[in-house]
Amino acid sequence: MQYVHLGRSGLQVSRLCLGTMNFGPQTSETDSFRIMDHALEHGINFFDTANVYGWKVGEGVTEQIVGRWFAHGAGRREKVVLATKVYGKMGEGPNDGRLSALHIRRACEASLRRLATDHIDLYQMHHVDRHTPWEEIWQAMEQLHREGKILYVGSSNFAGWHLAQAQEAAKSRHFMGLVCEQSLYNLHERSVELEVIPACEAYGIGFIPWSPLARGLLAGALGPAAAGRRASEDLQKDVETHRATLEAYEGLCRALGEHPADVALAWLLHQKAVTSPIIGPRTLEQLDGSLRALQIILILETLGKLDDLFPGPGGPAPEAYAW
Repeated sequence: MQYVHLGRSGLQVSRLCLGTMNFGPQTSETDSFRIMDHALEHGINFFDTANVYGWKVGEGVTEQIVGRWFAHGAGRREKVVLATKVYGKMGEGPNDGRLSALHIRRACEASLRRLATDHIDLYQMHHVDRHTPWEEIWQAMEQLHREGKILYVGSSNFAGWHLAQAQEAAKSRHFMGLVCEQSLYNLHERSVELEVIPACEAYGIGFIPWSPLARGLLAGALGPAAAGRRASEDLQKDVETHRATLEAYEGLCRALGEHPADVALAWLLHQKAVTSPIIGPRTLEQLDGSLRALQIILILETLGKLDDLFPGPGGPAPEAYAW
């Protein structure tokens, strides 16, 4: 396994991040335990979850599964860089979501209980909150940091200007601020190349792509329909819309002798701003498949062909659309 610093921090994380969103809804607890054990055995030390995963309001189903896995001991907790998130609705009250200081405090305490740990390594804001001032957000995060309940702070689904705003506010408070941003990024969806990635690079913020396979669109979607999201009606509509491109893409992958999902992951690993793509295996077989991406070297000619098939916005703003 390869390791890389998380943004400008001294923390080192594996080049693949184990996403746990399927644990509970799609993957049984027993199989989830096997996947987490297998990930550790292969050197994946970066695990990502969220308090809303499991999709039962207020229950934190997936966090509980991860916590019970930690409880098995054998150094599991110590070997993992644990990331979870705050923002989503966790109750019926007006303060049971978003990023008020009250909710951040309550949500962190609840996540700690479910995860059976005394601290969260990376506490991520799951979405930008346009109605809470940065003074309030950073004050709440600083307090949790002083108490040793969180070590680093990250964001998810922020625009480039949100990252700049957050970092400047943190700097004025002499606080480290964000060490990473988690955004939608894959061959099919490259909008973040305009401003989010340039902002990350300018501020030393690590970049963690979610949905690296575009909900399965890049995972061999022209083959027989599989279980889970790849079999969804919405995805099948996307397949028909982009069939010509997908046929060319899967043809290129066959010529390389590689599975489409592995090529899509490998492409992300070749992007210099990317820290660790989040993989979300439902099975051990899917996890093993993702590990193959670490071994794939894409030459410039192949990268050029992928750019031709899935053109990005044209580079960073403003040059992408202006002189």
